[in-house]
Amino acid sequence: MKTEVSSDQKKIKGCNLLSLLFGRHNRSSSKKSIPNRKPATPSSPAKTRPPSSSHPQRRSHLNASQFMVHKSKPAAAPEKRKQVTTPGNGLSGELDMMIYDYQKAKGDSKLVRASSSNVMVYGQLGNIWGKNSGINGGMGNILRSKAEQKASKPPVLCRALSKRTDPEKLKEMGNEEFNAGRLSEALALYNKAIMLDPEKASYWNNKAAALAGMGRLIEAIKECKEAVRIDPSYSRAHYRLATLYLRLGEAEKAVHHYNQSRKVADTDDITRATNLQMHILRCSEARKLKEWQSMLKESQSAISSGADSAPKVFALQEEALLRLGRHEEADSVLKNAPKFDTDTIINFFGSAVNGYILMIQAEVDLASGRFNEAVALVERIDKKQNNREISAVVRRVKAVASARNKGNEFFKFSKYSEACTAYGEGLHHDPLNAILLCNRAACHSKLGQWEKAIEDCNTVLNLKPSYAKARLRRADCFAKLEKWEASAQD
Repeated sequence: MKTEVSSDQKKIKGCNLLSLLFGRHNRSSSKKSIPNRKPATPSSPAKTRPPSSSHPQRRSHLNASQFMVHKSKPAAAPEKRKQVTTPGNGLSGELDMMIYDYQKAKGDSKLVRASSSNVMVYGQLGNIWGKNSGINGGMGNILRSKAEQKASKPPVLCRALSKRTDPEKLKEMGNEEFNAGRLSEALALYNKAIMLDPEKASYWNNKAAALAGMGRLIEAIKECKEAVRIDPSYSRAHYRLATLYLRLGEAEKAVHHYNQSRKVADTDDITRATNLQMHILRCSEARKLKEWQSMLKESQSAISSGADSAPKVFALQEEALLRLGRHEEADSVLKNAPKFDTDTIINFFGSAVNGYILMIQAEVDLASGRFNEAVALVERIDKKQNNREISAVVRRVKAVASARNKGNEFFKFSKYSEACTAYGEGLHHDPLNAILLCNRAACHSKLGQWEKAIEDCNTVLNLKPSYAKARLRRADCFAKLEKWEASAQD
């Protein structure tokens, strides 16, 4: 048997082989002397061969272990660990982190590792890309040719660290994000530009544009005001400020800033703001005269003129629909109206406007059967306001909600007569409340008063034609009176 010997070992032949096998000995001067032999080490890497048959004495001194060669198992290859690329330290690490964060926001954070070294190559880093969006093969030059550089698109992110500290570059990057519809990313970049140069009016104006696109109109107005403070002649900031005021229903302020924007605003812009001012004035006059149809028309015209985010104008429209008995439409307008928190409305529009908006919202909730929500809204109205109308609505909402709760308790214990009386007390404060009318109709039906039940159901269906419970209850009453045709129609 032969063993494998590494290439860097020399081949051992002749006497040297015998010396390794039988051990070295000192040769005496006499030819008849017998050498002192030492057994060879079994793990010796030298080649071994069986002794010749012509030397029986030598063969007798050998044992089987001297001819066994142990073939060791090859060492297991070290397990390859998956390399995790992380940004380094120092200036290069800061650049890596900037590029990584930017590409993560863009949705592309792939890392490419160069084949000739441990250099990390980020996607879209300019002149280190070769053909087929990769690095040129082999160990050669990884730079592109001039023809490839001209044909390729410019890199999205510059490798220079100065781009991170240049507010103009940050503004340009923000504009790219804004045009792509990524408003949150654009807002963050504009904020960084403002931190580096807070006295640049265009940065504040661009930030206002991003906030307006996100529906944060009142915050956008604050940023536009700052831009105008820095540069009072900044026409674009005046124009944006006028447009924001128009959307919030502040027609007089919109007209003022349109005039300040000079050539940016045209005559149509100023005419639209003037018309809005006229519609809101007429709407207020119609409310004083309780001309609800005219009030509804003017409020709708105001919204069409550009006041699509004005909470007071929407409240005027809701009130007109309520007074006209169109409760379902009023509820629909409330659900689609712009939403602002109480503190924001108080700070921007004033406490009186906030009280009026909460009052109308509570009345719509009450008419739609949301009694608990209505009570919660009137509790938020400032108690310091000396407004008789608002105070009367607060008392009425609480009285109607209390009567409804009392009637429900009586009905639960089959005290239908007492429940009917309780619902009647609530209707004394709110005669057109569809929920109370339908509940009282149920009491009349239980008491066998079919005609009274049908009368209440008729009133409910005039207010809310889609109220299925009232229609089914009326059909049942018609059946009890054996008016089969009317019952079948319901």
